[in-house]
Amino acid sequence: MGLKVWVARNDRSRVHNYGSVPHMLEELPLQFNEATQRTIELIDVLWLKNNSIVAAFEVESTTSIYSGLLRMSDLLALQPNLDIRLYLVAPDERREKVAQEILRPTFKLREKPLPEVCGYLSFSALRQHVEGIYKLRLEKSLSPDFLQSLAEYFASSSSSDQ
Repeated sequence: MGLKVWVARNDRSRVHNYGSVPHMLEELPLQFNEATQRTIELIDVLWLKNNSIVAAFEVESTTSIYSGLLRMSDLLALQPNLDIRLYLVAPDERREKVAQEILRPTFKLREKPLPEVCGYLSFSALRQHVEGIYKLRLEKSLSPDFLQSLAEYFASSSSSDQ
């Protein structure tokens, strides 16, 4: 998609073939205040077009779902006018935990509710779609927005679902 990729420094040792990832950034562009920059640098994966962040991903396979959502919420609290796609990526078996955590009042009752702007991407759905994209050789014609239709948003869930 022609995007640059940022992987949180503390996660780089866990990324298989980190050095072979095309368009990998060693430094993030300095465009925010210090508090925002510190928060952004800890988000697992960022996609950037030029110097603008277009999508942010927290990948929670074994770590706390809550901590990933908290980083996303902190980012929105620090930069409320920021318009980027937010995603929490987790195994299928953690879907209910994602729903439970994102619907907590601290995330749900914000001015910009996290359940409305942060989508859940399951490992299996993401893997299946990426394999299909490569099989059809569509990767160069994609826009980052393709993930929006793949992501599940819990905003329409009622409070009784908690």
